[in-house]
Amino acid sequence: QVQLVESGGGLVQPGGSLRVSCTASGFTFANYYMSWVRQAPGKGLEWVSYINPFTDNTDYADSVKGRFTISRDNAKNTLYLQMNNLKPEDTALYYCARWDSNYWDYDYWGQGTQVFVSA
Repeated sequence: QVQLVESGGGLVQPGGSLRVSCTASGFTFANYYMSWVRQAPGKGLEWVSYINPFTDNTDYADSVKGRFTISRDNAKNTLYLQMNNLKPEDTALYYCARWDSNYWDYDYWGQGTQVFVSA
């Protein structure tokens, strides 16, 4: 079955860096658009970034543009999010999600990895 497992979250000081990962299984990872979506405490879901599996084109929310970098290693079935110059407002539960182009929606989500940005 399809599984997405995030890892790498933790506590980091403002201005610091962190890389979170998402390991996929149960499907052909190289064929799917993948995204990172986050949820800050008490707030709704916020799309962060996506990566095109065929061109490696990427896009980012304005709130993270220039600080975050999404990437993927299809040989390892793993999605990454490198986060630099972290701010307290980046504190959130970070999910990876698979985009289903047939249904034009996310169809599988991981359990999330928590990122805390605090001094």
